[in-house]
Amino acid sequence: MRSTVLALFMAVSLSVCAADMPAPKPEKEHEWLKQLVGEWETEGEAIMAPGQEPMKFKGTESIRMLGVYWLINESKTESMGQAVTGVLTLGFSAEKKKIVGTWIDSCFNYLWQYQGTLDEAKKTLTLESEGPGHEPGKMCKFRETIELKSADHKVFTSSMEKDGKWVVFLTVNAKRKK
Repeated sequence: MRSTVLALFMAVSLSVCAADMPAPKPEKEHEWLKQLVGEWETEGEAIMAPGQEPMKFKGTESIRMLGVYWLINESKTESMGQAVTGVLTLGFSAEKKKIVGTWIDSCFNYLWQYQGTLDEAKKTLTLESEGPGHEPGKMCKFRETIELKSADHKVFTSSMEKDGKWVVFLTVNAKRKK
C-alpha cells in the first residue's frame, strides 16, 4: 500500500513538473545555499556541562543540492567511539521570506524544524528552532549559525537559551576538501 501511495505521489509530482505551469524562479537565498555544496572535513567541540572539558570530535560533511531549491547536508562524526550521522535540509520559503529547514540525526528521535535569515553582509545564516534541552522533558530555544569565513572555511555554532541568555555549547569548523 505504501509503495502504491508513493508511486501515485511521484506520478502527480512529475505531471505537475512537466505541465505548462512555470516553476518558481530560484531566489537569491537559493544561490547563497549553493556555495555550501561540496565535501568538507570538520573538527568540533561540544560542551556537555558547565565546567567540563569540551568533548572534541572530527568528521565529514557531504553537501549537495536537490534541484535548485533544496540543500541536503549529510554529516558523519565519531566521538567517544560512537558514530553519529545527521541530515540537514535547507531551502528558502518565498511565503515566509525565511530560510527553512530540518535536522535529524542518529542520536535523537526528534525532528528539528528551522526558520532563519541571512545577515546583511550575506556571511552568516542564523537559524532558530525549539527542541529537547539537557533537562529531560523540557523544551528549549536554540539558535544555530553558519558563518562563512571564506569559500573554503565555515563555522557552525549551536546555542541554547538559558535564563534569557544564549549559551554556545557546540562549535564546528569545516574546511573544504581539496
